[in-house]
Amino acid sequence: MSEPILNPTLNLARQLAGQFAIRADQADRKGELPPEDVRALLESGYLTLSIPRVYGGQELSLRECTAAQLELAQGSAASALVAAMQLHVFGSARENRPWPEAAFERLCRIATDGGLINAVASEPALGSPSRGGAFATTAAPHPDGWRINGQKTWITGGKHLTHLLVKLNIEDDPAAVLVPNHAPGMVWIETWRQSLSLRASDSHDVCFDDVIVPFDHLLERGAHPERPPDAWFVILVASVYLGAALAARDAVIAYALERVPTALGRPIATLPSIQRQIGEIDLALQNARSFLLEAAAGWGGDADTRRRWFPRIVAAKVLATETAASVTEKALRIAGGAGITHALPLERFFRDTRAGLMHPPSGDAALEMIGKYAIEQAKGDADG
Repeated sequence: MSEPILNPTLNLARQLAGQFAIRADQADRKGELPPEDVRALLESGYLTLSIPRVYGGQELSLRECTAAQLELAQGSAASALVAAMQLHVFGSARENRPWPEAAFERLCRIATDGGLINAVASEPALGSPSRGGAFATTAAPHPDGWRINGQKTWITGGKHLTHLLVKLNIEDDPAAVLVPNHAPGMVWIETWRQSLSLRASDSHDVCFDDVIVPFDHLLERGAHPERPPDAWFVILVASVYLGAALAARDAVIAYALERVPTALGRPIATLPSIQRQIGEIDLALQNARSFLLEAAAGWGGDADTRRRWFPRIVAAKVLATETAASVTEKALRIAGGAGITHALPLERFFRDTRAGLMHPPSGDAALEMIGKYAIEQAKGDADG
């Protein structure tokens, strides 16, 4: 199920995953993102995969980045989610150019010089911006620049970030402002340590209390023509959860090979019932992985082409996250009592994959989009 080992990007992702895996269990128990993981991502150049070559990056396709993320997440889903956030910011911006080119180049140079960046939109009252609503966080003119006030939530990377792309309102206009992390007036609130999933992702809240940034940190302001949907976020986030499920498959196979009950006298992996259950897991993972990579490979072209393809992106995300949730539960059942203890990483994989069910698009909204597209396709075929 793996890509050829000769691929240097996949080789790098596997090397990083091996390092992350050593720290992942302890990081989860502490509820802290390991600084060693962040340092490895930055120093290896992994976080430049989606940045244009002209600005110092590697300009890999969505499919190539997805394949890498599937490998990386097998070491630590939490650290892979941190990587996914930066990869999607630059991959999406590379396609859509939402900011002036000089501003985009500036952000790319920050990242290639060792920056860690995440887009910050969600708010406690607003929830996910995908559901609509106006931002309560605001920026107002000040003699020294923009004065920012408000609170943001679910900020993956937390204190390890070097910069935040803050979505907010200026008067009645939606806007985006680049804010250096730890600027005076920023206060991090550790809300995430005991969350069900991804405890080591440092997805904490931050408060802005009269934070001042220069005027030239304003990236965009005002309503824009409708932009094509963002497949980069959807697919790269899905790859994190499917990668964790792939790791769960390997972990439960290793357990089945080592577990020798005295009444049986041989590894439980020799039992047809165990083989059948592992076969179910592997078949589901092969299906979801192939669909995710196929959907990512088809992404591209002009805006209209991308809009038409987006329901397939959503379908691949839904299948990936639902499969990840299902197979990690099956892995727990195979391992029995040992699976719900810290003796095995299976309970962590099980918990981490639950978050995939919450990442948008999800639930009824995702299924309605998929169903609407299927109906339109069927009508088109009938009319044709």
